[in-house]
Amino acid sequence: MLVLYRELPPVLSAMRILFLACLRAHTGNSTTAERIKDHLEAAGHQCVLKDATSLENPFELAKLISEDMFDAGLVIHLYKAGRFMLGTRIPFGAIYGGTDINEDVKNEEKFRVMGAVLDEARFAVAFTYKIKEIAAMHWPHAIHKIHITPQGILTMPNVYFSCETFLHDAGIQQDLENLKIFVLICGLRRVKDPLYLVEEFAEWHERNPNVCLLIIGPTVDPVFTQEVKKKLEHNNGVHLIEEIPQENLQAFIRCCFAIVNSSLSEGMSAAILEAMDLEVPVLARDIPGNAAIIKHEDNGLLFSTPQEFVQLSKRLMNEPDLKRRIISNAKMYIQTHHSWELEREKYQSLVLCLNKAY
Repeated sequence: MLVLYRELPPVLSAMRILFLACLRAHTGNSTTAERIKDHLEAAGHQCVLKDATSLENPFELAKLISEDMFDAGLVIHLYKAGRFMLGTRIPFGAIYGGTDINEDVKNEEKFRVMGAVLDEARFAVAFTYKIKEIAAMHWPHAIHKIHITPQGILTMPNVYFSCETFLHDAGIQQDLENLKIFVLICGLRRVKDPLYLVEEFAEWHERNPNVCLLIIGPTVDPVFTQEVKKKLEHNNGVHLIEEIPQENLQAFIRCCFAIVNSSLSEGMSAAILEAMDLEVPVLARDIPGNAAIIKHEDNGLLFSTPQEFVQLSKRLMNEPDLKRRIISNAKMYIQTHHSWELEREKYQSLVLCLNKAY
């Protein structure tokens, strides 16, 4: 009997990995970082998360690396986190695709720094082919090290969460049975443009009091947050709520009629992907990052103006077949393109090139 043996890769030792990202609680970066950390620790590595916003200069990081004896590094965001890795003694990988590639490339100094980060990184991860293309256009020499790895989605809503209690505590007293809740989840900063729909939605609420828009998320830009609060004082039907734990947020999404994204630019919105997995329709602003996920009228709806948002929302309310089709196709899209298991395998494989024995 002939027995075939598959050649196994050399055994590589577990690493102590410093994972640098902007870790404001309940933001997309934080959620992504925690998930990838879990992937790496499942492979036997030690992974320590560090908030990039707590660092003032590269010397702090160099000292941390030396004192805590890190073997390798990983960053989310080429500029905000990646710049601190430049010149360190440890090999690192970089994950990008949000404001770094969409906004920071417009700044000459940030552009230069991000190019240097890609030069030094052993590998880079882009969430979509389009994001890889953009980076390759700016830094063609780095294209060979950029891997496409869509975000993996695993939702675990809190089964004990009470939507009625949550809404009551938020000051919303309407009967949940007749209420159509639209929720916009974002950190409060200008690039997320949470005020984009406010006036049009408030006018719609005047005509139909059973629709309401909830904006949920942490304060990222304190000055802008005050602008948002002031604006909402004069617009009924739109409510601002501070961030809540991820499992509660996912449970609340299931109570909603639809999830909304009105950002000026996006990498790959985790909130959109989670809503798709939770079988809640998505209405998103027609920008490249959202259009990379959503096929209009297939697995979601894309709008270009506040007026079009209201028109599409009404269609979703009045056309049950459209709603069913979008929900079904979105769920299938997540299962096909955003597998949590495949994401785990990819990161566990990529990180091997950071090992000194590699």
